[in-house]
Amino acid sequence: MFKRLQEFHKRGKESAFLWGARQTGKSTLLKNLFPKARYYDLLLSEEFARLSRKPSLLREELLAMPDAHAQPVIIDEVQKIPALLDEVHWLIVNKKISFILCGSSARKLKRVGANLLGGRALRYELYPLVSSEIPDFDLLRAVNNGCLPRHYSAVDARNRLEAYLGDYLKEEIASEALSRNIPAFAHFMDAAAFSNGEMVNYNNIASDCGVSAPTVKEYFNILEDTLIGYFLPVYQKRPKRRIIRTPKFYFFDVGIANSLLKRGHITPGTELFGKAFEHLIFQEIKAHQHYSAVNYPLSYWRTSSGNEVDFILGDHEVAIEVKSTDTVAPHHLKGVCAFSEEYKVKKSIVVSLDKYPRVCGNVTVLPWKDFLGQLWNGKIIG
Repeated sequence: MFKRLQEFHKRGKESAFLWGARQTGKSTLLKNLFPKARYYDLLLSEEFARLSRKPSLLREELLAMPDAHAQPVIIDEVQKIPALLDEVHWLIVNKKISFILCGSSARKLKRVGANLLGGRALRYELYPLVSSEIPDFDLLRAVNNGCLPRHYSAVDARNRLEAYLGDYLKEEIASEALSRNIPAFAHFMDAAAFSNGEMVNYNNIASDCGVSAPTVKEYFNILEDTLIGYFLPVYQKRPKRRIIRTPKFYFFDVGIANSLLKRGHITPGTELFGKAFEHLIFQEIKAHQHYSAVNYPLSYWRTSSGNEVDFILGDHEVAIEVKSTDTVAPHHLKGVCAFSEEYKVKKSIVVSLDKYPRVCGNVTVLPWKDFLGQLWNGKIIG
């Protein structure tokens, strides 16, 4: 059992949406946090059938529940029955009953014009496991398996990852009314995997997949809306140098990228390890950005001359470069030094496999374990 960091501390009596990619552990989290709550699981065929036929059953049952205000009412996979949200809205406004509405994507709800409660529900998101949630966190296991709970715990996660991707293509994409073009989307997923952690070139990917660039953009939007991936924008506030303005894209979990790319077992000292290591650090920062009280912007920086910083936290507060070397050398500092010449930076950090922390001029070199410890203890940005 993993103790998750997402605990709805600031929710109070407010209703909330909890979104997250499949198998991040949303249902397990809610059952652990609210064991006495009324729980409607729309993955159960009988529950789905009866509430689909008559959504007003939700209202009728909760009005008959004497302690309906004691715990939030949980509806899991709420996107399966959009009409329930009208009932939820009425119960929130008229009976002050609070809800936690859980699902893997709001895309279907938006597409059918469902009631998203007009700002009456807070938004939370659950990410794959992060290092501070895992006792005796194993870097190599995380880099190879990814950090979805079932995958991280597996001795060999390859079969589970392949099944996950198969289910995603079969269920999620079909539900997005793209089933007519599943082969093209499958090609796109492969091409998007090769773009993982890289700048996105819509035209090149469109050419590889045999579809138009606008179609590729829509495919990426589907991945983002279903929380399967994230764009990382460029930091471009008052640039003095000519910068690249194209966003990068990362899948939500390094294990997913590994499976799509058929990487095999990843070991330190290889180029594949470097890419997976950077991806894992992105996962940790992305989750921290959402879970922490700071809620800072996250971006990257690259100039046309090739200087690059992997991650910029806040308004040029922290510049982070990720290097999978066990001895950071002066040439590894080029990007963060160039960025600090252009912007006033509070911290310039290189995350690496070095044995001990050290200081190189204005740059701090942090072993990955030290960096992650400081990140989750609020010492990197706060």
